[in-house]
Amino acid sequence: MAEIYKLNPETPQSRTVSQIVSALRTGAVMLYPSDTVYAIGCDLNSKSAVQKVREIKKISNDKPLTFLCPSLSNIAMYAQVDDVAYRLMKSLIPGAYTFILPTTKLVPKLVMNPKRKTTGIRVPNSSICSALLEALGNPIISTSAHVIESESDEFAPLDKLYPSQVELFDHFSKLVDVIIDNGLEPEYQVSTILDLTEIEPKLIRQGLGKLPDYLSR
Repeated sequence: MAEIYKLNPETPQSRTVSQIVSALRTGAVMLYPSDTVYAIGCDLNSKSAVQKVREIKKISNDKPLTFLCPSLSNIAMYAQVDDVAYRLMKSLIPGAYTFILPTTKLVPKLVMNPKRKTTGIRVPNSSICSALLEALGNPIISTSAHVIESESDEFAPLDKLYPSQVELFDHFSKLVDVIIDNGLEPEYQVSTILDLTEIEPKLIRQGLGKLPDYLSR
């Protein structure tokens, strides 16, 4: 059974954050609240934990995984960012946006798209995520807590699969090692996805994050 840690959503308790980070460093997988939906995640550099995330989500190794970074300067360590992408990201983060970018050598192969060598990166507007990232010192995998158990689940929205926090926690209690409880009911709006691998940014999915007019048309 997963161990549940309670964190204040605005001012996460540093002692509890340290306990969670200690678990992540030893390969733990967690269910945690982001600024969009609850996510399944782990230390980016823990190969066994990343593989476990893929198994929980039933994601094959040729599908990239998104991860969280604490800042735009940190993104530049893990992705190739040109001037156009930099200016756009600077105007949007932190927030509910996922950026598809070409990777650098610091991104593990188990995380990226092996053919395109791209990955999804986020800088969330979340005090809990920021505290975890700062304490861990590494990016954190972030994939929505949407597990397909049957064909009917594939396109079911999260609020239909897990209508309450109790049902969400109950479902994942035997799948993950750590659950973070922020005392709030889950959010169900996903992030906006932008592909920044080409000269012109491309909107892949409109989610919670609002876009400039020239991109949202």
